[in-house]
Amino acid sequence: MNIEAKTRIDIETANPATEPPWPSPRQAWYTVFVFSVTLAVSFLDRGVLNLLVEPIKRDLGLTDTQVSLLMGFAFIAFYLVLGLPVARWIDHGSRRTVLGIAATVWSVSTMLCGLAGNFVHLALCRVGVGAGDSAVSPAISSMISDLFPKERLARAMSLMGLAFVVGNGLALALGGAVIGALTKLGPVEVPLIGRMYPWQATFFIVGVPGLLAAALFLTVKEPARRGGAQLAMDGAPPLRAVIAYLWAHRAVYGPMFLGLALNSIAGSGLQSWTPAFFGRSYGWSPAQFGAVAGLIGLVVSPIGILLGFRIAEWLHRKGHLDANLRLTAAAVWIGAPFHMLMPFMPTPDLAVACLIIGNVIAVAVIGAQNAAFLMITPNRMRGQTTALYLVMYNVIGYGLGPTVVAVLTDYVFGNEAQLYLALACVSAVLCPLAALCYTIALKPFTARAESTRHW
Repeated sequence: MNIEAKTRIDIETANPATEPPWPSPRQAWYTVFVFSVTLAVSFLDRGVLNLLVEPIKRDLGLTDTQVSLLMGFAFIAFYLVLGLPVARWIDHGSRRTVLGIAATVWSVSTMLCGLAGNFVHLALCRVGVGAGDSAVSPAISSMISDLFPKERLARAMSLMGLAFVVGNGLALALGGAVIGALTKLGPVEVPLIGRMYPWQATFFIVGVPGLLAAALFLTVKEPARRGGAQLAMDGAPPLRAVIAYLWAHRAVYGPMFLGLALNSIAGSGLQSWTPAFFGRSYGWSPAQFGAVAGLIGLVVSPIGILLGFRIAEWLHRKGHLDANLRLTAAAVWIGAPFHMLMPFMPTPDLAVACLIIGNVIAVAVIGAQNAAFLMITPNRMRGQTTALYLVMYNVIGYGLGPTVVAVLTDYVFGNEAQLYLALACVSAVLCPLAALCYTIALKPFTARAESTRHW
């Protein structure tokens, strides 16, 4: 019997009677708290660059396309090389150790961004930020599925989504406040370093909290693996076995992967360039946009998170096995018009209104989308499969999203003032296609969820 078939049989026939007891609620929710802090800090370090587009362009003499490469491709370059080996480590090693090391790497790299003096140096530092960030989602996804039973997974993942929106809100609010304060001071001379521009000092300051997040993992217990983790083979299954499993169930994984990729291209493009759009179209400063967007992330977005997991749990109680994916598909369909209309609003107030509505709808599915993915994926494959899933999100989505918008601005419309047209085009094409992919996945997802009830 080949190894792919053996792995599939061992996983499919896992005996739930041999599973270890669930961790105590206190242990589980404390671990979620540490995860939340980690995610919030990671998105603070990842997202602060979006606020600094104009000063970086000015001081380093960059184009929109070059800045987009710093936002996207430089950040995800590590995924292309070591993302899967790290994921294999996650599938058989200590996941809390991986997370502690990852937080240290991205924090130090963020601080080093503050020392960059040209495009190449800044790009290399962004590679380091992405290197640390690449392990976060696979490790957390793998651990959290061993902390909560299936019916509570959407709630736990939604709280992870709350950390996502809080992190983005902090990146915008704190980043805007810091850059606003430092801009008033102007460039400063620092001993042993030399002249630092305000945007450089901002990177250095926001990198520090990640080191504190790394230390928190010393207090986290590694949970026992569950749901098909006790394979007859030693350690995690090889990548070829994971790929064989995904191929065997390509009817559901295929459209889910593609839907995520298309939606993330549109989402990351919009998220990366919205601060610059408000500056170019309405004359807003980074501090002004950061204050408003930060308020949205910290106050409004949690409403969407709350609604999302409440709706998902309500659908589960109604007996819908596809509750999580159904919510995801519906939200992408409903949210698409608001993303398309936002760039055309005649006043910043109306644009913010579209931003708020679109944001609430988008964040409502963060937990549900991830929970749907975990429901149909065996435990020992979750790290590697999540890494492949993140290839779609990061390499294709986060990697291409900012650059697609920038290329349209620089080479199709040929005028940075027409950034709004690039944003509208990306949303109008990609959001409906993503929604269609999720809709196509509903039927095979239900069948797969039915066959994995015993996990």
